[in-house]
Amino acid sequence: MDDGFLMEVCVDSVESAVNAERGGAGRIELCAGLVEGGTTPSMGLLQVVKQCVRVPVFVMIRPRGGDFLYSDREVEVMKADIRLAKLHGADGLVFGALTEDGRIDTELCTALLAVCRPLPVTFHRAFDMVHDPVVALETLISLGFERVLTSGCDSSALEGLSLIKRLAEQAKGRIVVVPGGGITERNLQRILEGSTASEFHCSARSARDSGMKFRNPNVTMGASFSAPEYSIKVADVAKVRTLNAIAKNIL
Repeated sequence: MDDGFLMEVCVDSVESAVNAERGGAGRIELCAGLVEGGTTPSMGLLQVVKQCVRVPVFVMIRPRGGDFLYSDREVEVMKADIRLAKLHGADGLVFGALTEDGRIDTELCTALLAVCRPLPVTFHRAFDMVHDPVVALETLISLGFERVLTSGCDSSALEGLSLIKRLAEQAKGRIVVVPGGGITERNLQRILEGSTASEFHCSARSARDSGMKFRNPNVTMGASFSAPEYSIKVADVAKVRTLNAIAKNIL
């Protein structure tokens, strides 16, 4: 962490992980399915990323997209994924779980935290779906989470900036409040100055055209709202560097 700021970049490929580190990221959040907000990556991806970067790699534990209310079988998947992630070199874990009434699922979080230890754990943006963020933050602190990632319960960290600041003041150093969601080079300075955050989370991605020469425009591999088949989004070294420079007040 330089000049009081640590930049975490969420990535879903080896290329993005390498680019994030080259651009100055201090930590990587490794995911699959970023179009769904991030799901659990493959252990093959984790293994290769760990071979290619030196910065800490925190692994997302989320068995599917959608809400954060999990069935018993999904919980077993999450526990198995945590054990495998630890086995293959994860430096930290990232998860979140809620009850049906929008509160932190303390029983499930306690059980998952026990499997994660001794690694540090971040509660992800499931926090932005809670009924009462003030109460939820105290719950996370009592459970022992090291960090919480949040957009301030709004559409982006900029829109939720006032709540992020209030949460950081409430935390009083007991948990790290990490702004994330829609952070770009255009709004990062406002978010950091307005939130008093010491860490921030972004994807810093750009679209890169596929290398495929033959293309079938009539077929898509996923739902109609999914990403184009012949465009790949990767972490952009220049964007990461720019965001890092802003955080260091170099620009």
